[in-house]
Amino acid sequence: MQTTPSRVVIGMSGGVDSSVAAYLLKQAGYDVVGITMKVWLQDCIAQAQDACCGPSAITDARAVAHTLGIPHYVVDESLDFEKEVIGYFTAEYRAGRTPNPCILCNEKVKFGNLWTKARSLGAEFIATGHYALIDRNEDGHCVLRKGADARKDQSYFLFSLSQEQLRRSLMPLGGMSKPEIREIARRLGLKVADKADSQEICFVPGNDYKAFLRDRLGEAGFQPGGIYSKEGKRLGDHDGVELFTIGQRKGLPGGSPRPLYVIDIDPATRRVIVGDADDLTQAEFEIERCSWPGGEPSAPFEANIKIRSTHPGADATVYPLGEGKAHVRLHTPQRAVTPGQAAVCYNGDRVLGGGWIARTL
Repeated sequence: MQTTPSRVVIGMSGGVDSSVAAYLLKQAGYDVVGITMKVWLQDCIAQAQDACCGPSAITDARAVAHTLGIPHYVVDESLDFEKEVIGYFTAEYRAGRTPNPCILCNEKVKFGNLWTKARSLGAEFIATGHYALIDRNEDGHCVLRKGADARKDQSYFLFSLSQEQLRRSLMPLGGMSKPEIREIARRLGLKVADKADSQEICFVPGNDYKAFLRDRLGEAGFQPGGIYSKEGKRLGDHDGVELFTIGQRKGLPGGSPRPLYVIDIDPATRRVIVGDADDLTQAEFEIERCSWPGGEPSAPFEANIKIRSTHPGADATVYPLGEGKAHVRLHTPQRAVTPGQAAVCYNGDRVLGGGWIARTL
């Protein structure tokens, strides 16, 4: 008796990765449906034509779906994207933290809202073009692992996915390299085969977050104040705490015998605190809003921790504090541990979980 193939809805951004992922799923025998999520607001359209949130993404995704012979739909998620991602992005800078909107977009939109649409279409799975692996145990428990291509691994951006989200997700590119993906696209004659990878936050044109915030908040929305040394001496003025991140050098007063860096931001007093390079090194910090796909740990454990997406990782001991919090003690102090960024814990290539950096200690 012939069985009906499992239906999978794949998020198609108009890039080469999701395009080839759709092809691989079809080759594997799935009933594939492509969806492009329109997340831009009207005032973003003219600024982001080539971004994954821009209009050209829909055109490219639709063309690929036609070539592959799969249905394609466009879903408007702009209101939720505004609330869950852009609103968060702006609020974090106003709170003196440095946000990572891609993680929230994955959790809330790509692996959240997309599933709602997929379920309405009778799908059993959703899929994306992420470079990460999902292992499924016999009991149904899922383990997120790094992608095989270390240069493209995106597991850091997926750390907050729940067991439920992992169980219903497919990531067919996890065991492949970027050159392999492009070669498949060329062989298929896809016009996106040599499309450049996006290196920017999709809703921030030119990656100029300061211009984006000025446009969003207006000059009256910024919190100006003073720039202070760590000893408390006022060195100058600034136009808003939103314009600074930990480790920043640009925009600081001159005249110091050693280069100055932002080492702390206090939105309550509107102070930007500066010091030298040594002041950026931290050994301990606290994380909050933790996510542990394997279950919340009850005892201290060892892990290798990435404190930002480009960080190579550092060995640490993690002390669970309960209520979604943990204390992290790095075995070797690291530079620029930044509140607002994610700290993701690994055991080899396995993602143990992680949380959002709340404060250094």
